Amino acid sequence: MRIGITCYPTYGGSGIVATELGLELADRGHEVHFITYANPIRLDPNHPRIHYHEVEVSNYPLFQYPPYCLALASGMADVAQAYNLDLLHVHYAIPHSISAMLARQMTAATRRLPFVTTLHGTDITLVGIDPSYFAITKFSIEQSDGVTSISEDLRRQTVEVFGVTNEVRVIYNFVNCSTYAPDPERKGIEEFAPNGEKLLIHLSNFRPVKRVNDCIRILAEVRKHTDARLLMVGDGPDRGPAQHLAAQLGVQKHVSFLGKQNHVERLIRLAHVLLMPSEMESFGLAALEAMSCGVPPIGTRVGGVPELITDGEDGFLGKVGDVQGQAGRALQLLTDEPLHARMAAAARQTALTRFCTNRIIPQYEAYYEEILNRPS
Repeated sequence: MRIGITCYPTYGGSGIVATELGLELADRGHEVHFITYANPIRLDPNHPRIHYHEVEVSNYPLFQYPPYCLALASGMADVAQAYNLDLLHVHYAIPHSISAMLARQMTAATRRLPFVTTLHGTDITLVGIDPSYFAITKFSIEQSDGVTSISEDLRRQTVEVFGVTNEVRVIYNFVNCSTYAPDPERKGIEEFAPNGEKLLIHLSNFRPVKRVNDCIRILAEVRKHTDARLLMVGDGPDRGPAQHLAAQLGVQKHVSFLGKQNHVERLIRLAHVLLMPSEMESFGLAALEAMSCGVPPIGTRVGGVPELITDGEDGFLGKVGDVQGQAGRALQLLTDEPLHARMAAAARQTALTRFCTNRIIPQYEAYYEEILNRPS
């Protein structure tokens, strides 16, 4: 198939999933065209069967805000015509699905161009419920030829909040279990833990919903009982406050703020425990990547996270804001080696049996075929 993919080319989960999906599809023989305003972070445009088309937006003085949605629609239509695309797959509803709808109409005279919208979470739970965007989000979902969500919880919220009647197909996020694999020797850990300390890790875009300050507080509690360090991977508005809190609590020497990283798998496999104290997660991609590396996650019982982590088996789930409880779980894993080994193995097994690319990508391929075979 010839597939056009549009996403936000940033470090957010939707862009990562879209990029990884495109790479996996290309490896399976499909021709994939990324259409967006910048090269997605994890995308190698030299990858076989991968093409990147930059959407340029004119800064005409009349426009107070550059009309990216319209430029994107034109770009989609142009690429679809030039490369004979079979369908478009857009990630994050607004504005991508509206642009895809316009591209479908623009090309209707010469071709059929269906589009699939994948809902990732905040496009529904934050942006979509904003009164300014509610109606257009609902319309974009209803106009999509196919709709998928990354968890059952998000599917349920979409139906309840927007009252949509078209099917929302659940296709979970995935992980490349070969790339994200355990390293029992943790080669390179000395760079971050020179004195044999255990490593905690957190990965996110450092937005308020990720509760990055809780990670600093958890480390401070853990260090009262055992030597540990914390890797903070990513960047965003709460990085500064987290650094300030680390200084306040006297743990700044034990926290490494690493910023945005292109190869997080190299860092995750060094860690002993992943912290994901979010107040909102539609799935929890960082937790899945950690589980595939044999790193047990400590998450919160929110959104779609319980669909990924089985509490007490392949990770732990706690209440949002319960720093003491999450610190206690982290301490258990860091000091009880048999428990850690058992949970690490279970986490890896969950990734292998439920969420590896060889189990999820064929679901997307089958869904594309289903959409293409439906009557116009």
